Amino acid sequence: MIIASLTSSITSSVADSGAYAIFGLMALDSLLPVGGELIMLYAGALGAGAIAGKHPTLFGAHLSTGLESFLILSLAGALGYLFGSLVGWVIGRAGGRTLIERHGRWFHISPQAFARAERWFDRFGPRAVFFGRLTPVVRSFISIPAGVLGSPLGMYTALTFIGGLIWCLVFAGAGWALGSTWKDLHDNFRYADYAAVAAVVVVAAVFIWHRLRGREQRART
Repeated sequence: MIIASLTSSITSSVADSGAYAIFGLMALDSLLPVGGELIMLYAGALGAGAIAGKHPTLFGAHLSTGLESFLILSLAGALGYLFGSLVGWVIGRAGGRTLIERHGRWFHISPQAFARAERWFDRFGPRAVFFGRLTPVVRSFISIPAGVLGSPLGMYTALTFIGGLIWCLVFAGAGWALGSTWKDLHDNFRYADYAAVAAVVVVAAVFIWHRLRGREQRART
């Protein structure tokens, strides 16, 4: 019932406020997981004219359904996500590690999760930002650690916008293609989240195992 209520609130906001709601919700999704997949799926379906009685809007005016609406709503999502990500970067930059240690729970960032993020940035550098924007679950937690760890703002902004735009276009495109059946994909997408998390855990476990094994072999020699 709670999930159904949240879903209804999100879709109603997008239907009533159009690009503004998409911008605001995606800004929030860059810091906390509030259902960005659902937002952009619905935006794509709305842009295609598949939601009965609803029309995409911008500056209070109805947009013609079609490619124009699809692009405008996708861009609104990407810009909103970029804005929220920049806010997260500033928060991390200003608060530093103390923020994570004292208040990380408010952003669902535990000390253990931050330590993993730090290792991720150490290993992949700027690529960590780009791939993080395309990874389920991770995409909502990377902004503040990026600021804490001193990710260069220019590179961070560019990679965030590109990754976020790709992500928004893909999900809006899926909503466009599915039309009125967009909700079926949303209902099943949680399994993709679980699979992505499981894959990350497996990769991390294999990496740690190889590192430990290498240390043992060096110790023996």
